[in-house]
Amino acid sequence: MPTLPPPTHFVVVTIGSAGDLFPFLALALALRGRGHRVSFLAPEQHAPYVAPTGLPFTGLPADEAVLHDPDLWHPTRGFGVVWRATRPAMARIVPFVRALPADERCVLLAHPLALPEADLCRALRPGLKIAAAYLAPQNLPTVHDPLLVGPWRVPSWVPLGARRALWRWAMRTFIDPVALADVNAARRSHGLAPAATLADAVFPVPDLSLTLFPAWFAPTQPDWPQPLARGDFPLYDPNPDAALAPELQAFLQAGPAPLAFTHGTGNTQSAAYFRAARAAVERLGRRAIFLTPHRAQLPGDLPPSILWQDYVPLRRLLPHLALLAHHGGIGTTAEALRAGTPQLVVPLAHDQFDNAMRVAALGAGESLPAARVDGAKLAIALARLLDPNAAERAHAVRARFTGGDAVADMAVRLEALAAT
Repeated sequence: MPTLPPPTHFVVVTIGSAGDLFPFLALALALRGRGHRVSFLAPEQHAPYVAPTGLPFTGLPADEAVLHDPDLWHPTRGFGVVWRATRPAMARIVPFVRALPADERCVLLAHPLALPEADLCRALRPGLKIAAAYLAPQNLPTVHDPLLVGPWRVPSWVPLGARRALWRWAMRTFIDPVALADVNAARRSHGLAPAATLADAVFPVPDLSLTLFPAWFAPTQPDWPQPLARGDFPLYDPNPDAALAPELQAFLQAGPAPLAFTHGTGNTQSAAYFRAARAAVERLGRRAIFLTPHRAQLPGDLPPSILWQDYVPLRRLLPHLALLAHHGGIGTTAEALRAGTPQLVVPLAHDQFDNAMRVAALGAGESLPAARVDGAKLAIALARLLDPNAAERAHAVRARFTGGDAVADMAVRLEALAAT
């Protein structure tokens, strides 16, 4: 029989919404299932998702007031809001790792925004191995095509030298002024040399980088960090056997397949989006489901043809839909690709523009930037995607999901890292 690697303590750290949490939770459970000790650090409001798994959980501070910051979903200012909001949580990582037994074999599996602190942990614990898990292609640096600066795509004919200059300009303009001073102050306090850019303090840090998306969604770029392990979408449902609510089942059975609209579970600023969605479905004479935990941002007088639900597992809902309109979060995007459901991606910020572009390139849907949305434009885009040919193209993407155990494969790669 093959010799199993000795147990390792994997410290798994993530931040953000449930969409950020679930892939890391899937990896943590796979590592525990292979006999390793696992500690899970994530925003404290996600404790209800983690508690049923029995994983040792450390809640990280998270100020939910950030959800109401008007710049959170701005195409270029959004990063600054996220960065400032996550610093108190990231500051907890260093003392956590410092307190671990010195002779314990340890691997830190981190969200990219935790990598500056991961480097500080390695300064305290030189034998520490660090792995970074990238949820979406936009989180990895590249000057190659496709290259987006916020919502703007750089044309493919732009030469490589110009692309490098543009990428450096974007870092100096939008990223470094927000983050670099904080990072370098912490580095100096740990005896580390200051970094010239935030990219220098992040992307060289990992001993292994994992992509939590497949090569068919985003091919490997020549300038992505190495060593790089290509993974797949680690789709995770915290309650996969939960039945649909009776009122939802009744609604689905009462007429033709509805359209569903969401703009992310963490988005409290989507009132205009849902007003446009209502106007669009009324123009088209279609039924709809509005998905948001924040009822206050919906019109108060929804007609019987529109049902509000605070949360429904997409894995259970998507087979019943004619179309899904959403913000372009990578988890929602991946679930719709797997279901073969046509998608209208309405991106706001962060990685969403890049994800939307890739959905369109696959033929699985279209993109309509949130800044351009109104009832008329939304109805036109939805009508195109309700065409049987659009549904057929989206359905064809399902064949790209091979059915292998991507999470187990990534756990093996992490074990190999621990053994080096």
